[in-house]
Amino acid sequence: MDTTRREYLAAAAGTAAIGFAGCLGSAGGGGDNQDMGDCDVEERDPVQELPAPTKGEDGAPVTVQVFKDFSCPHCSTFELDVLPKLESEYVESGDVLYEHRDFPIPVSETWSWSVASAARGVQDAEGDETFFEYARKLFSNQDDYSMDLVQNLAGEVGADGCEARAAGANETYRPVLEADRRLGEDMSLSGTPAVFVNERLLDDWTYESVKGAVDSAL
Repeated sequence: MDTTRREYLAAAAGTAAIGFAGCLGSAGGGGDNQDMGDCDVEERDPVQELPAPTKGEDGAPVTVQVFKDFSCPHCSTFELDVLPKLESEYVESGDVLYEHRDFPIPVSETWSWSVASAARGVQDAEGDETFFEYARKLFSNQDDYSMDLVQNLAGEVGADGCEARAAGANETYRPVLEADRRLGEDMSLSGTPAVFVNERLLDDWTYESVKGAVDSAL
């Protein structure tokens, strides 16, 4: 069994499911993952603030906000199966503004924080569109996380792979992730993915549920 799924099962064991199936866990800290490979990048001070990545029109009548852990298998399913349908039907038409939020449970002590930090580093350097392209590649390769993968996938989307690796290895964006996590905790979240439609938490994260809530809001 791969490391990510083994850690997920360990985190979820003994915890009662709340609502639709999702990833549950504790508020443990990040792992020690200082692998810089052959990159020679000067360590940056921790980044304290960064806006949430968004897709769509700022003035859209409906906002869909989703909290995710990059190591949660259910979040991968949402990212790869649900989000593309939401984009095609509602974001591209201007009806929905989609907002990504990070909620490291953490499912994986090693990767939940570092991969999310690398992704936010790509966002900071290249913008939201590149962030979402990179996030999709990361979720598509969730079972094979490594710092080499983090670096290589960043290069595939036109970002600096070594900078992304450094952001992940040093958890440069951890304060940004922790702020998102506190926001989620204030909203009584206990697992991921957690989907809000115009600030209302849905009972589950399936496309049918999201679509129904969006249609009702419209």
